[in-house]
Amino acid sequence: MWSGTVLSRRRFLGYSALAPAALRSMVRGEMQAPQVSERAREVHRRAFIFDGHVHALDREFYHGGSMGEQKSDGQWDLVRAREGGEGAFFLSIFVPEEYYPSRFETKQAMRRMDHARRQLEENHALVELALSADDVEKIRAKGKMAAVLDIEGSYDLDGDLGVLRDMHRLGLRSAQLSAHNWDQNYADSCCSAPKSNGLNAHGRAVIKEMNRLGMMINVSHASDEAVSQAIDVSEGPVIATHHGLRQVNNIPRNMPDKLLEKLAAKGGVIGFQIGSEFNYLREYQWITAERGKTFFDTASIPDKVKGKTIYEVDALVASGYPMPGAKVPDSVMMKVDDWVGVVDKAIRLVGEDHVAIGTDFDGGPTLARGMRDVRDLPMVTDAMLRRGYSEERIRKFWGGNLLRFFKTVSQHHG
Repeated sequence: MWSGTVLSRRRFLGYSALAPAALRSMVRGEMQAPQVSERAREVHRRAFIFDGHVHALDREFYHGGSMGEQKSDGQWDLVRAREGGEGAFFLSIFVPEEYYPSRFETKQAMRRMDHARRQLEENHALVELALSADDVEKIRAKGKMAAVLDIEGSYDLDGDLGVLRDMHRLGLRSAQLSAHNWDQNYADSCCSAPKSNGLNAHGRAVIKEMNRLGMMINVSHASDEAVSQAIDVSEGPVIATHHGLRQVNNIPRNMPDKLLEKLAAKGGVIGFQIGSEFNYLREYQWITAERGKTFFDTASIPDKVKGKTIYEVDALVASGYPMPGAKVPDSVMMKVDDWVGVVDKAIRLVGEDHVAIGTDFDGGPTLARGMRDVRDLPMVTDAMLRRGYSEERIRKFWGGNLLRFFKTVSQHHG
């Protein structure tokens, strides 16, 4: 999910983030499917696409319905994902900040786990839960999609190792160390005031327990210090599932070159978020100017939720889902070739074995020009072919590297 320094993604990236005049100037008809070369479609069909970050069920939790039904809004559902070629995905268990002040976050995380499991069971003909890299391959051999459960911000667990183990028993296989825009108890966020100068002793204990369980340690949203220390503490490699490069856009949410080099040197992988706010400075600056401010103040949240039940908090936040990307004019919109250029910078820095895709679909990304939703992922393959990428490199990016990472982490299970 997107965030700046203290930023609410749904408020930042929705229509409400833009001035009325800007909205009136950008009303468009239904977008048409983009033109993609036949060569790209062939290469795309042969690739195994493993998406490292999808907000697959936020809409359904708050508004009902099934992930197996094609929707007319948002960017992702199982039907459109299959059309776009996705074969596996990290399913985000996301708990927004509004649940934190009343200490509802762990309860909400368990509700979201239950909802995810029920949705996967209801759509068993299309998708199955994967508990290991071997499961991913077995599920794909059946012609189904594989879902890996990933909690977005382990503040939702309050760092409790017993709760972590309980959620692992329920199928959780990946967890982000830090919260988003909230003070964290053991792993500093990129986007709120530091408390632990990276990780404190309990944060290191969380990492050790995740190592023991064979879980993937996800450093997206963590501070630079927390990322660096997590790489040092972990027995195996770590992953940043949905990220960008700070050399392209100098925001805390993106990764600096030296830290990426350190992550890759230990076998880690960076998944690139599909949005332009991370990856295209001109568009980010335009959106920031239209907002009229840079950050969202999370300090206002406690007053908004004070005295509310968890169900009233549900109603308060429901209108933000699914989280759309900002609507921007063509004159500042990123092209898919611009986005691939960012991936290319990472490959030039750390090599083709350490890059992956982590789209953040329905988590607020603003897509490249002409891209409607997950159906249009072949546009990326086409852009990679135009850049001269071999099919082998493309296949590594789309899923090979992430699957290898999952296998490597599982080997550290003790």
